[in-house]
Amino acid sequence: MVNVPSNLKYTKDHEWVSVNGSVVRVGITEYAQDALGDIVYIQLPDVGSTVEVHQGLGEIESTKSVNDVYAPVSGTVTVVNEALSATPELLNSDPYGEGWICEIEVTTLNEAALMAAEEYSALIGA
Repeated sequence: MVNVPSNLKYTKDHEWVSVNGSVVRVGITEYAQDALGDIVYIQLPDVGSTVEVHQGLGEIESTKSVNDVYAPVSGTVTVVNEALSATPELLNSDPYGEGWICEIEVTTLNEAALMAAEEYSALIGA
């Protein structure tokens, strides 16, 4: 059974979003990390960079493939999880906790475009 926490929002590209006012924390879902396999590298976005919704935010390299991480919102990257540089496997072991990727100060947040846990579970067949 795939873990889909009900307190988060999700994208069809398998990112999760935790909304706290005008700041969102972004990561990949348990489903995504499982599909990727063992993660060996992540290219984090630069702090201060501007991102647009659905544009590439970084890349995740696993033993199976290289995949883009897409921005679920538009805004400015304010913090990145530097721990992932040394231990990218945190994305596998704790995708909803220590494996978060970055925080974005939102300029445009369309929460209606994000999925609730039930919708995401239906998308992945969980």
